Amino acid sequence: MRKPKLVLITAAVSVGLTGTAVAATTGSSPAAPSRQAEQVSAGRIAWAPCPENDKWQGAALKGLECGTLSVPLDYRHPRGKKIKVALSRAKATDTKNYQGIVLLNRGGPGGAGRDLPLRFTNPARGLPKEVSAKYDWIGFDPRGVQATEPSIVCDPSFQWPGKARADFVPASKRDERAWLRKAKKYAADCGRKYGKYLPHIKTENVARDMDEIRKALGQKKTSYFGYSYGTFLGQVYASMFPAHLRRIVLDSVVNPARFWYGTQLDQNVAVDKNMKRFFAWMAKYDSLYHLGKTQAAVEKKYYQGRAKAKAKPINGLIGPSEWDDFFANSDGYRNYTWVAHAKAISDYVVKNDPKALLDLWGPLDEAGQNFFAVYSAVQCRDAAWPKNWKTWRKDFGGQHNRGIRAFTWYNAWFNAQCIFWPTKQGPKPKIGATKGLAGMLMLQSTHDGATPFPGAVEAHRRFPASRLVHEVGGMNHGISISPNNNACINAFVARYLNDGTLPASRKGVDATCKTNPNPDPAKPAAAAMSEVPGL
Repeated sequence: MRKPKLVLITAAVSVGLTGTAVAATTGSSPAAPSRQAEQVSAGRIAWAPCPENDKWQGAALKGLECGTLSVPLDYRHPRGKKIKVALSRAKATDTKNYQGIVLLNRGGPGGAGRDLPLRFTNPARGLPKEVSAKYDWIGFDPRGVQATEPSIVCDPSFQWPGKARADFVPASKRDERAWLRKAKKYAADCGRKYGKYLPHIKTENVARDMDEIRKALGQKKTSYFGYSYGTFLGQVYASMFPAHLRRIVLDSVVNPARFWYGTQLDQNVAVDKNMKRFFAWMAKYDSLYHLGKTQAAVEKKYYQGRAKAKAKPINGLIGPSEWDDFFANSDGYRNYTWVAHAKAISDYVVKNDPKALLDLWGPLDEAGQNFFAVYSAVQCRDAAWPKNWKTWRKDFGGQHNRGIRAFTWYNAWFNAQCIFWPTKQGPKPKIGATKGLAGMLMLQSTHDGATPFPGAVEAHRRFPASRLVHEVGGMNHGISISPNNNACINAFVARYLNDGTLPASRKGVDATCKTNPNPDPAKPAAAAMSEVPGL
């Protein structure tokens, strides 16, 4: 699950990297759909070229069509109040071999989606044109997100008060109470502004919205591609509407047995291990970064930098919490940020020069605030959270005391508003399907920090028609059709979307790919790679 962070980076370069594909077998696949969307959706979705001055995406939607679809706010009362879901579309260009629609979700919850069709129709991202040309690619902003009406933004001071925040790591119960007051204020503000909407912003309703999109486009079945939280949404949709799915790809899989409190604790452990991998990588290049020749030495310097920012926040903006927010929430999730971020750490700690860090960092904007509000609304609504702060202190504080500290208190305060959330919580969606689901492709790296590997194994177990491809030794979150660009992983995706080919079923993991090597800071391509907003 992707967390919104106090960072705004626009420069991103995708580099092609190689992998080794393994043999796959052709499984059963539903017949290709007839193209009838234009006739059936008339009067439901009015498509037009996306405006270049779009409030949320600006010119990033250029070349796509945009539209809206009215759906029930409360599906128990389908003729009642409606909301408008914002959509985008890149139409198939190979109409002779038309394969239907693919709904796309980048994760979050709270991630925008209208730009995503451009990712899947850009061959540089890893999906061959001859495959992408067969589909209509449908992006959408889920309920509450960006262009979907209403979009929600709650008390902006909780995530960004305009200056460096108090340290995430509480030194006393007084510090804990201060953070809890802020979390309670955030939850109360959401309730005041959106009380009639919050009960209905949950994953099951987003899945229902997806099925309304399918029907509006005149399709008996839809295909689906989801990253991160989008894999949870995909699992819920597959459980509710298994016979409505044609093909489904889940990349970086949420554990269906642990959502949502348990997944935070799992993340803390996995991200901390990945940060140690980052420290070890910097130690390998000590001649460049001068932070130490061992993982332990670099880790010590990293936390010295954090303490330095706490003693005197950089430009009054970046303190210890922003430090955690920026580095652990990037470098514990993926390695293609490492080159730029290692330089920023080195310059600040060794040279007392914060320029590189300031160039990368930016305050949370309205889109980020919207992301956090929807993240909160969905996670706090989908499942019950512990209401006794002593439980949180024991779990999160216990992890920190055991040395799991890179992400732990950050994650506690990122979710503490769920203690006070002004809606009913749960019951949890039921996840698993044995009948009606034609197939499913799951992709997972060994050391994924956001959605740790055991979650993919559990999801694979619950969906017998699924096949799990393991990127061995990898740590990136979002490993296909992405800056990670593992050619082996992308090949599995391309074969499946092309004609339904899935790996042969084996006990446990069904197929493997080698991970790409860690970046080499001496190579220009690696040096040019920077932070990518979202997935």
